[in-house]
Amino acid sequence: MEKQFIFNFKSDIPRFKTSSNLNNPFSTYVPEIAKIAAKEFQEFITLESKKWNYDFGTQRGKMFGILVVKKKDNTYAYIGTVSGKLPENEICKRFIPSVFDESVEDFFITKGMTKLSEIGSQIKKANHPSEIISLKEKRKQKSVSLQKQLFENYHFLNLSGKQKNILEIFKTSSHGNPPAATGECAAPKLLQYSIKHQLKPIALTEFWWGSSAENKEKKHRAYYPACKNRCRPILEYMLEDTQLYTKKDSETKAQE
Repeated sequence: MEKQFIFNFKSDIPRFKTSSNLNNPFSTYVPEIAKIAAKEFQEFITLESKKWNYDFGTQRGKMFGILVVKKKDNTYAYIGTVSGKLPENEICKRFIPSVFDESVEDFFITKGMTKLSEIGSQIKKANHPSEIISLKEKRKQKSVSLQKQLFENYHFLNLSGKQKNILEIFKTSSHGNPPAATGECAAPKLLQYSIKHQLKPIALTEFWWGSSAENKEKKHRAYYPACKNRCRPILEYMLEDTQLYTKKDSETKAQE
């Protein structure tokens, strides 16, 4: 287990009552211990972001997430990450990485994206309408094939240790085909890491960090539940509860 991903609490947390069951990721209820972890993680982001070539105060914000875990010695800690990737291809070695390994199958995703760019350049240079139509269809088919191969290589564990890829998970859901960027939200990445490394998930929350100029619905530092379209099938599979999303409102009322 990579120790650089584990954040130990700076705050004194024994006085807070913690549930033995993870809070519902789709509920608006945020456990107190998760709020403490989020605040500490936000302090880390504030310092770390000074190294990045990106100003979250004036440019589009991002969703971040934390997961409080219980370690094997029964002490509490937390892990954190960003949904998707950091802007400008910035990297933070303390964030939980993507579930997808870019080096798999000889970097097929990198080679595939390069090929799509090449076809795009050919379209710009093409002079005949029939040639343009043909190239656009070729790019579309290549894109669909690449997306399918990508989803086949996103493997998620459930609490029982069983593994399925994104296509297998969505196949048994009512959501149809998975949208682009499925599997890159904070919650699935954090849970995958905790299950893989035998860290008991205790409390989870996600929050918006940065400007809301392009997304008026999101406010800086505000907490938000996991998204439905990308995360519902994955989180219900990982947490082995197919009614997780439908129970969100009743669980929010019960906990608050």
